Amino acid sequence: MGRFLIRKVNTGVKFDLLAANGESVLSSEVYLTEAACRNGIVSIVKNAPQANVEDQTLENSEKAACPKFEIYTDRGGKYRFRLKARNGAIIGVSEGYRAKANCENGIASVRRNSEEAQIDEEQP
Repeated sequence: MGRFLIRKVNTGVKFDLLAANGESVLSSEVYLTEAACRNGIVSIVKNAPQANVEDQTLENSEKAACPKFEIYTDRGGKYRFRLKARNGAIIGVSEGYRAKANCENGIASVRRNSEEAQIDEEQP
């Protein structure tokens, strides 16, 4: 089972969704308050399971309606994804993957691990 790990950073509060093996599969933006951070987690749980997938690495890719995962390549040529809520706001981003299949597996992991993930707070 996955878990959300909330942690304080210099500029606020953020969370990571960790897979059962402890690896981060999705990271949030930095929120000003813990309450806003927890609302971000609620949004992941609500949107990830039914989100569409828009593969922007394909030529002439079709636009998908939000909520959606967007697969794209970064400046370094790695595959990444971001999850957007119904309103189009980015609610989580992935690490960079060398292979597109690994990126797609990351999306599947977010879907699988977010629904029943527990929420923990990092201890200082």
